[in-house]
This record gives sequence, structure tokens and C-alpha cells, in this order.
Amino acid sequence: MTAAFPPGGTDLAELPTPALLVDRPRMEANLTAMAAALDAAGVALRPHFKTSKCLAVARRQLAHGAIGFTCATPAEVTLLQDAGVADVLWAHQPVGPAKVAFAVGALARGGLTVALDSVEAAAPLARAAEAAGVAVPFVLEVDTGLHRAGVDPDRAVPTAAALAALPALELRGVLTHEGHLAAHGPDRAGLEAAGDLAGRTLVQVAEALRAAGHACPLVSVGSTPGATSAPFAAGVTEARPGTYVYFDANQVGLGSARIEQCAQTVLTRVVSAQRPGTVIVDAGIKAMSSDSIATAGTLGIVCDAAGGPLDGVEFTGGNEEHGYLTGPGTSGLRVGDLLRIVPNHACGTTNMWSALHFVAGDRAVERSPIEARH
Repeated sequence: MTAAFPPGGTDLAELPTPALLVDRPRMEANLTAMAAALDAAGVALRPHFKTSKCLAVARRQLAHGAIGFTCATPAEVTLLQDAGVADVLWAHQPVGPAKVAFAVGALARGGLTVALDSVEAAAPLARAAEAAGVAVPFVLEVDTGLHRAGVDPDRAVPTAAALAALPALELRGVLTHEGHLAAHGPDRAGLEAAGDLAGRTLVQVAEALRAAGHACPLVSVGSTPGATSAPFAAGVTEARPGTYVYFDANQVGLGSARIEQCAQTVLTRVVSAQRPGTVIVDAGIKAMSSDSIATAGTLGIVCDAAGGPLDGVEFTGGNEEHGYLTGPGTSGLRVGDLLRIVPNHACGTTNMWSALHFVAGDRAVERSPIEARH
């Protein structure tokens, strides 16, 4: 349950550490900017819920014009359906008896679309849905370069034909996740070009499906690094960015955001300074994302209590409850000093916490639960 602090809020120095913070003004600015950019392009916004897993954040995204949400897990789908969200896209293959049974039940509630990329994944769901008398709206997932899930573009038409032969399935369109853009690192021009290509490739697949007689109203791209390129390919109808709500150190490294746009931080204190060049904080890997493929190169960007980056200090590693800050800048840190860390990966960090504190300036003003965690 969301809980308010006393009038005027609580000084951050009074919070137990570590604590997960979300700067409310920064978050609101991020929501406003993304909504405005996509609205100007005539592209619908369907944020990925996995970044926040917080209904208080989701309500703000809806207030900024989101048409619904993207989910990764059954728990996320359930949380949003229970909250009355009428349009949910489950962008993960519902494979296995438990997920098939869940999908049928969630589809019966209405407003759910699933992602599929093969007959092997779709057939058990189609049979179960037919037996239950439930329709299965689905999007065909297309691989535009990530090489994770998704059918190759040149296999989309025959795959759609094979899926159309199964009972209960109703094709709504095509979907891709252009996660491969992160491989371009700080080469923003290369990243933008790759995002544009992903968008155009997906549009071409949609056009081929229509030419083959399939309805394909939905053309959905999705990533925060690609949010300035892929959605603007002519013919894309919706975008599914997630991390944009908070941004993180990875997005700073990719040029998708500036440090002053990062809304999520982990509040921590220095708890030991026994060795020159290293201090220990009370935020370890259980408080952060230890994403080993993060482009940030560290566990996060170390900032002072006001959120300003500290020169010469890096978050280079951690144990479960201890974080190791290294570098010449650590000489100025003392036991008890309050710091804030911009995580390398906001989504992974969120999943480590059961609640977040909304802050404004140096005051915590509200506490909200994070739910549907693994």
C-alpha cells in the first residue's frame, strides 16, 4: 500500500540505508518528454511495466497517455489486470503447462494479447484456448537483429500462415525488441541507424503479411535506446520503452539520457574505510543490478547525497550486503557519509526491492510497493 510521509516529507538522512529512491520531478519530466515525442509522431505508447513493477508509477504513465502496458511475467499481467488496466501485452512466449493454463485464464478476463513466434509455442495454447472457448489475440514476434526470440523476417509469412491454421488464434500484428542496439555503445549515430533499420524491417514484415491476406494493424517496436529512432519509421504504430521512466547508468553510457535525467538511485552510507583507495558501503549486489552485460561497466554511477556525480569514485564490485567503491576520490569519503548510486540497470535493480521511496529534493515524500517480483 502506498504510504505518505509526514507533511513536508522526511529528510533522506533519516531513512534506513540502503533504500531505493525515485526522484519524482525527474520521473515526471521523463514521462512528459516520451509521451510528447511519440504523440507528435502519431505513435501509441505502451510502456514496459517490468522497469517499475509499481502501480503508482503505472498510474502516472497512464495519466501521460499510455494506452496500456507490456509485461514479461504472469505476475505482472495479473497485477495490472487486477488494477483494471484494460490493454496488456504479454511479450513472452507462454510455453509449458503452467503458463498455458495461466494464459487461458488471463485471456478469458479480456484485454490480453500474447506474443508467439512458432507453431511449437502456439499449438498447446491454441488447443487449451479452443477447449475453454477463449480467443487468443496474438502478435508475431520478429527478430530484427537481437537474435533472441522472434522469427526471422523472411520466415514471417509462412509462420503466420501456419499459426492461422491453428484454432482460436487471432493475429493482431507484429512485434520486435531492438535490444541489440546496446551493442553500439556510445556510437549514437550507429545506434540510431540500427534503430531506424529495425523499425523499417518490422514495417516491411507487416506489409508482407498484409499482402498475403493477414490482418496486421499493430506494428510494435520496443526499447529505450531505440525510442528516438525505431518508432519513427513510417508505418510503426506503437512503441514499448521501459527504462525511460527512470533511465540508468547504461542509458547514460548509450547517450539515451543525461545523468540529471536519472530518476532512480540507491541511497547508501559508507560503513568502512579501512584501506586506502577503497571504501565500503551498505549497498551490495542485493541492492543493485549486477547485470554482467551492462554497458555502464560498473554497478552504477556514484553520486553525493544531492545526486551530483563524484569524480574519481567507481562502484567496482560487491558482496551481498557490501559495495566496494574504489578510486582516488574515495580519499574524501568518511564512515557515515550518505551517497546515492545511479544503478547500471534500472529494471534489474527494481526486481531486488519490495518498495521505493518517491523523493523531491532532499525529502522522501511517499513510499510505494514494488510487486510482481520473481
